[in-house]
Amino acid sequence: MKRTAAAASAAALLLPLSACVGSAEAGSGSTVTVTVGYQSKTINTVTAGTLLRSLGSFEKQLNALHDGHTYKVAWQDYATGAPITAQMTAQMTADKIDIGSMGDFPLLLNAARGKELGRPTHLVSVTGYNLRGGLNTVVTAPGSQLTSLQDLKGKKVSTSVGSAADGTLVRALQRAGIDPDKGISELNQQPAVGASALSSSGVDALSQFVAWPGLLAYQGKAKALYDGAQLNLPTFHGVTAREDFAKRHPAVLEAFIKAQADATDYLNAHPVPAAEKVAKATGLPAEVVYLYNGAHGIATFDPAVKPQLVSALKQDVSVLKAAKLTGDIDVDSFVDDRYVKKALGASYAKRLTSAPAPAASEVWPKESEKTVSFKSAKALLVYVAGHQGGIRAAYVPDATTGTLWFADKAVWVADGDQLLPFVTPATAQAYVTAHGGARTVSYREVLERAS
Repeated sequence: MKRTAAAASAAALLLPLSACVGSAEAGSGSTVTVTVGYQSKTINTVTAGTLLRSLGSFEKQLNALHDGHTYKVAWQDYATGAPITAQMTAQMTADKIDIGSMGDFPLLLNAARGKELGRPTHLVSVTGYNLRGGLNTVVTAPGSQLTSLQDLKGKKVSTSVGSAADGTLVRALQRAGIDPDKGISELNQQPAVGASALSSSGVDALSQFVAWPGLLAYQGKAKALYDGAQLNLPTFHGVTAREDFAKRHPAVLEAFIKAQADATDYLNAHPVPAAEKVAKATGLPAEVVYLYNGAHGIATFDPAVKPQLVSALKQDVSVLKAAKLTGDIDVDSFVDDRYVKKALGASYAKRLTSAPAPAASEVWPKESEKTVSFKSAKALLVYVAGHQGGIRAAYVPDATTGTLWFADKAVWVADGDQLLPFVTPATAQAYVTAHGGARTVSYREVLERAS
């Protein structure tokens, strides 16, 4: 279908759905059920979902309130942000989601839907982010002859319209001089459906958010065509809460954010065990989880609502308006950082100005709960070459964007003594074109050179 038809289909996803469990209107001494909507396999939301749940952090914070209420948490797992928005803004007065997590574009749809129905929601904290946009990737089949976005003209591309990955696709096509409405045939599909369509040759490419691109590459079912970090525009996921719930239960929302901060600190302090926990809960390979959530992963986790992320959110509005998914959105009124500031106290100012860890090459040895970092990709190759059979996963940052990728899935360039990794053929070719004597080489060759 063309993009306009896909947009109409995406809008339909935002219609209210019937819910299972919701928050109870509570008097003193009653039981309050807090319903949390999350996306278990969107793994840069784990500090507000999968990891948070596995650690039991929210329940611990609620038990510490001692305010006369008994609290229960109902967890609802979804594949994308659209049904979470539908539940949060449902017409009913109960049985709806109180707190949810989703990507930047779905957050804006959440804001628009809440305002439209007179049931406003607010962005209250951030989960995982990447300041260059590396969380979204366009991939194609392993044997595909496509090597750049230009090759997508007239092709079928699967994405989830209204998602962060859709925003990346639209912007990338525009920069490549391709009209997103007329230059490609876009199919609006859930991530799993799109992945299946790519494997069956039903589509030529797939634009999706974490962790689908990395998962498909790891499984040998896809290769990267476009690295979202080439846009150099921040992308993130965040936590949204219903305004009426926040006003009725501010202490509960603060407890959630405190629990989110605990989960964030755990992930940052124990990245390998955290990846294993998420893998166990989701069925995703731990190696894929670590690609995004590791010590030098593509995602950086911090609850603080950073100014550059709010600025990026404002820039996203025009993309959604052009797709006729929303009208104007008052981002400043949608963002409400009062609760995260109160929950984190004096540490908030430090978190607000903290910077992502610098990119680094990293190896995850077998039978180890610790990874080994290296100052260069070449140093990593030397280690891998000397430990054949003893490596669980090896990760290298793209030489131009810094996006982490699997070493054996990267596109490698030899430039004199340098061995440089790239996520996509296009970025590798751009480097080769700009550096006389440089050439692309196979992974096998770089390992031989390193040894």
